[in-house]
Amino acid sequence: MATPPSRAGTKGVPRARREEQILAAATEEFGSRGYAAASLPAVAARVGVTKTLLHQYFGAKQDLYLACLTPVGDRLVAVIRAAVAEGAAAPSATAPSATAPSAAAPPAAAGTPLLVLRAIFTALEGRREAWFLVYETSLPPDSEAARRAAEYRAAVNRLAADGAAGLLAAAGHEDPLDADALNHVWQGLVATLVRWWIKHPDESPDAMARRCARLFAVAAALAPAAADGDVPGNLPGGAG
Repeated sequence: MATPPSRAGTKGVPRARREEQILAAATEEFGSRGYAAASLPAVAARVGVTKTLLHQYFGAKQDLYLACLTPVGDRLVAVIRAAVAEGAAAPSATAPSATAPSAAAPPAAAGTPLLVLRAIFTALEGRREAWFLVYETSLPPDSEAARRAAEYRAAVNRLAADGAAGLLAAAGHEDPLDADALNHVWQGLVATLVRWWIKHPDESPDAMARRCARLFAVAAALAPAAADGDVPGNLPGGAG
């Protein structure tokens, strides 16, 4: 979402508020343009301050990126972990229902993917482009920002891998290659859905979660009936 230029850097603005505005503008700049193409003068112009002031507050470009990345990465990992725990603890599927609920209730783990998606959409609302900070590819390879981004990706990957294995185990399947394949499918699906959501700014987190529930229900209905040894066709994400 575009951050309009302002006079946030004029005299009399509390430093804490000024830093918040700089971080919001920088997050949008880095998220929409990428690290390599992002411009510190453009960030400064968004909030009505000088490039010199940016350096005084946050240091070099890599330091500013890290200041933007850390709260985003921390929040994403936290909400995904909480959603996975909620899904595992639920007595039945607690995700948003589709317009036509299935006749057979899925196992509790089946609701976890939609809980995770809802959590991601909610965490990113207001700064949707922040998603790309964790997956930025143009960061200097030996920088602290690159290392931290890799740590966040690894944490998300572990949660996704555990979730895929748990989803399959709940359906009575424990083939590690199935879990690995489902993990890759899931992560690609999440990235695709987030990108689509960013392009549709009028879609609220709740509306997007309901849309995903409908899409998953349709995908499950299109899957062929499960044969012995196959994953049931009603698993969320169409993994059937």
